Amino acid sequence: MATFRKRNNLWQVQVRSRKYGSVSQSFHRKADAQKWALEQEALMQSGQWSRTMDRESRLSDLMIKYRDEVTPKKRSHQREITRINRLLTESIMQLPFSEFTPAKVAAFRDRRLLDGPRTTEYDLVLLRHAWNIAKVEWGWALGPNPLEKIKFPKPNPARERRLMPGEFARLQAAASEMSCWYLWPIVELAIETAMRKGELLSLQWCNIDFEKSVALLPQTKNGAPRWVPFTERALEIVSSLEQTSEVVFPLGPDALRHGWDRLCHCQYHQLKSSTHLLLL
Repeated sequence: MATFRKRNNLWQVQVRSRKYGSVSQSFHRKADAQKWALEQEALMQSGQWSRTMDRESRLSDLMIKYRDEVTPKKRSHQREITRINRLLTESIMQLPFSEFTPAKVAAFRDRRLLDGPRTTEYDLVLLRHAWNIAKVEWGWALGPNPLEKIKFPKPNPARERRLMPGEFARLQAAASEMSCWYLWPIVELAIETAMRKGELLSLQWCNIDFEKSVALLPQTKNGAPRWVPFTERALEIVSSLEQTSEVVFPLGPDALRHGWDRLCHCQYHQLKSSTHLLLL
């Protein structure tokens, strides 16, 4: 049975069979999608269909199937779905697997490097994993993985940024002039506990033990729970906050990022203004 849907200006068709499983393809015209579906159904019904035909499918078919079946099982699935949807707009996604060569991947890598080595590495790792999943777990006859034969971008050097003398006071002063009530408590709590951004935003009231001065993080970056010791100042910070939700800071990562950027911008202008006054 074939199903059709239009996505990103392409007609996506998927043909399902109890015997062979499912196979999908994308086309610019619906008529081509319908024709291809009829051909696949005829081959399946006659017993002539083979997984080797996946070599003529496109990379977009692989990433759509990966997005719909593998990504939802991951913790950061929404972010990965967004990344895959952006990848699907790339011209390389329209290549059949038989033309997806290391040279084509290298050209894609070099062009993506204009957007930064980290984002390029994310894309390449995602493509490599999707190819391996299709080959090993789905039984697609794809051959060697082209992404195993190219060099990945070198990661950025480790960040060693620390607050310089006077920066803490300027940030605090700038925060007092902003309407984001959550911003300075998060900054202070991050300094006191060394918790990551995601850990701070997922911190729940029920996981804070005020008597023992610790907080439980059920899910961390490495997948294992851990206890975070709270200093006296950390306890003062969370105690001063109003409990309006299950989480201590009911906001998303984008809101926090934008607030932090505005705070840094504000303290920079404060420093620039004070320096200007000293020069007068």
